[in-house]
Amino acid sequence: MRLSISGGRLIDPANGIDAVTDLHLADGRVLAVGAAPDGFQAERRIDARGLLVLPGLVDLAARLGEPGHEHKADIASETQAAVSAGITTLCCPPDTQPPIDSAAVIEFLEQRQEAVGKARIVVVAAITQGLAGQQLSEMASLREAGCVGVGNADRPFASAAVLRHALEYAASLGLTVFLHPEHPELAGNGCVHEGPVATRLGLPAIPAAAETAAIGFYLPLIEQSGVRAHFCHLSTARGMNMVRRARYDGLPVSSDVCAHQLFLTELDVADFNPLCHTRPPLRGQRDRDALRQGLRERGPEVICSDHRPHELDAKLAPFQSTEPGISALETLLPLTLRLVEEGVLDLPAAVAKVTCNPADVLGLPVGRLSLGAPADLCLVDPRREWICDPQRLLSRGKNSPFGGWSFRGQAVLTVVGGEVVFER
Repeated sequence: MRLSISGGRLIDPANGIDAVTDLHLADGRVLAVGAAPDGFQAERRIDARGLLVLPGLVDLAARLGEPGHEHKADIASETQAAVSAGITTLCCPPDTQPPIDSAAVIEFLEQRQEAVGKARIVVVAAITQGLAGQQLSEMASLREAGCVGVGNADRPFASAAVLRHALEYAASLGLTVFLHPEHPELAGNGCVHEGPVATRLGLPAIPAAAETAAIGFYLPLIEQSGVRAHFCHLSTARGMNMVRRARYDGLPVSSDVCAHQLFLTELDVADFNPLCHTRPPLRGQRDRDALRQGLRERGPEVICSDHRPHELDAKLAPFQSTEPGISALETLLPLTLRLVEEGVLDLPAAVAKVTCNPADVLGLPVGRLSLGAPADLCLVDPRREWICDPQRLLSRGKNSPFGGWSFRGQAVLTVVGGEVVFER
């Protein structure tokens, strides 16, 4: 479709654009910014006056239910939820069932994406067979099948030797390794942050040292192997500073933080609220405030959703027995915009955290509106006010702790590959 979008405030941090201008799309690509090329005839024109025109959001961590957890969600429901929130590219972690440790699973996900025709889906494949942490996966064939990186999700490695060989193999193939920094023995069976709330509730706790010890263990092996590494879901100030220092020292590392970690703290668990059972756990206010400050000061480059949809029963047991995770696709953009409202980031910097920065981690030409780039974008009404009602989320997972929160700003139209896939 040939599409013209006129009069909107176009924000494209990758190209340094923040201006009221027009955008023209053709053949699934960005054709021109500003004046239309000679002879261009749009099949549809969209008046975007008063709206933000943003590159499509890129989410680094979204579990989609398939394969293996269709009782929680499926690709049709979750990609529909994604595009309703301006997200056009979803990165699926490897802990599906079966895990993404073969080209066949990647092919299955590609076929499901094509059948549904909503958001793009890319995958981080398993770095060990079955995510068991013992035998290395066939990373070369996984790369050929199209994975954007490898990782072991939140599963431990059997030994330091296995991890070292995995990093070296990934480095030889030019693959980015996605690491979840949590020391399994220190984390144990914990479910909340080690602090006064855990003590008062009598719940087993996960100390901040579980994150920092894991990062300290990984960094020398990253340096030795030369692998590109991405630290997922940082939750502590100390952990963030360790990664920031490593990057300053020249190591090829990057990191992300979950949007909910920038707003919620251990205090939100104080009434045994299972909707606030997350992994890593919600930390203290000092950690939350430090992560917010780090977004401005060369800390985490990316804000992700860490979307984990659950069926109702998964959150109905006693707190420790509930499944961790938040249904978070539809609150990623509004929470990011709230950071702008609260003065944590300016708008272009906030947009970069959910568009071009995660795209750069994945090595993909999305999250930007460069000429010739895939025509993935969303229109956002910055004045639209709405209240989050978990029961009205398009995701099959209704497990959101943000029910009743009032937000300003919402996606009203989403384009993927030049086609309008959602219109509010």
